[in-house]
Amino acid sequence: MSKILLLEDDLSLVNGLTFAFQKQGYELDVAQTIVEANTLWADGKYDLLVLDVSLPDGTGFEFCKKVRQVSKVPIIFLTASDEEMNIIMGLDIGGDDYITKPFKLGVLVSRINALLRRTKDFGSVGTELQSNGIKVLLLQGQAFKNGELLDLTAAEYKLLCLFMKNPNMVLTKEQILDKLWDCEGNYIDSSTLTVYMRRLRMKIEDNPSEPQMLLTVRRMGYKWNVID
Repeated sequence: MSKILLLEDDLSLVNGLTFAFQKQGYELDVAQTIVEANTLWADGKYDLLVLDVSLPDGTGFEFCKKVRQVSKVPIIFLTASDEEMNIIMGLDIGGDDYITKPFKLGVLVSRINALLRRTKDFGSVGTELQSNGIKVLLLQGQAFKNGELLDLTAAEYKLLCLFMKNPNMVLTKEQILDKLWDCEGNYIDSSTLTVYMRRLRMKIEDNPSEPQMLLTVRRMGYKWNVID
């Protein structure tokens, strides 16, 4: 049974989500403030977090940053804002998915099921990836270049792992979005993905303007080019 922590201060929404989650067989803990969430997080082990962004004593972004210091647990943000910069910020600080209010409970449950499934698949193949002087320790959630720890966001880390698990294979933008995010959300598009690719290249390539590892294949997608 998967255990979920819900951080949400709207009681009517909490009631609906509690019913929907329990119907799916999830175990659920509910916090209405950051303070309550901190207490629950300290005392419990969770398989997924659902975080409202706007809260009485802070934001879900703040709580996400704290969690990401110690855990790679999947995180979905709930928010009334669909502005692109807020969405990118939420993903950059470690969010895995983003859904805007109002939403249908069935859609959120489907997102949760998909994210839990992808997370399980993501960690099921081996414990280490290595090529091109890049080493990823999957259990620790860390990546190194020539022995030095890379400072990657959650999205950059997942992109790197996806490419290293598929060496010398062209991945379309649609395949990448489907593997790492939920395309039905329409909150991340190919131009946003391009930004992520550029940021990742800045951190792993010796010369990001002339990449040797993470290649763009025109009109097709991207490829992890194994050169060693």
